[in-house]
Amino acid sequence: MYELIKVTDRTYYIECPAKMGLYLDDDGAILIDSGGDKDAGRKVIRHLEEQGWTLKAIINTHSNADHIGGNKILMDRLGVPAYTTRAEGAINEYPQLEPSFLYGGYPWKDLRHKQLMAKPTPYLDIDDFDMPEGMEYFRLPGHFIDMIGIRTPDDVYFMADCVSAPEILEKYHVGFIYDVKAYLETLDMIEGLEGRSFVPAHAPECSDMKELARVNREKVSEVAELVYDLCKEKKTPDELIKCVFDHYSLAMNAAQYVLVGSTIRSYASYLADAGRLKCDFEDNRFGWTAV
Repeated sequence: MYELIKVTDRTYYIECPAKMGLYLDDDGAILIDSGGDKDAGRKVIRHLEEQGWTLKAIINTHSNADHIGGNKILMDRLGVPAYTTRAEGAINEYPQLEPSFLYGGYPWKDLRHKQLMAKPTPYLDIDDFDMPEGMEYFRLPGHFIDMIGIRTPDDVYFMADCVSAPEILEKYHVGFIYDVKAYLETLDMIEGLEGRSFVPAHAPECSDMKELARVNREKVSEVAELVYDLCKEKKTPDELIKCVFDHYSLAMNAAQYVLVGSTIRSYASYLADAGRLKCDFEDNRFGWTAV
């Protein structure tokens, strides 16, 4: 864990639960995401010292805590800025927004921990970053509010959380998705990308994205149909969430309730927008029903 993997002479990644990328520019290294906590940040510093590299900037693909958790120690110790999109940057600066958003209210103490809430750090707009020639960012909507991927000048793509490995899908089934329609459109888009190598945060490095896109799309379709079928009898949101947990034999706790629960609500919204579910209010009880 936290092994430094060489992809090209200038592009590396650090193998960890949410892979971190490193690109070596002429005047310093650029880190792509910073891991889940200060320990991840320390691992980055150790690799930099061992290789004799100087970090000049961090790019955060999005603001989930497992991608920005190392920001604070790196920024404090090395004095580097972090760049991201404005929507994601709001959570960098006010990380309580993440568990609040997931729960739909003020998060109780079981949700105020490093897995869902990183230490607050400032950010700079990714559009203001003077990227090396040939480096670019591209949007990957669906998983979170305004997630991006990074293409390095040597044609390596860092794909953030736009896909999960098949074994993760089979273990957890319901990967976090904010906007199901946008997520499916992202899967369509990444199938057509051509590059030297692709590095998803939660799947192995690969030479193209077609197979990963396919298995993730199939799982999304499976979950969407499950939600639709469960709503053939009217369900409140919490009844629907319980049925999904029971169907997949998932174990509910505070974090899983908000992560999976938020995603199931997103599936219901997706189906409602497609005209397949309708909502109503009866005796002050909100429910979803299949059309």
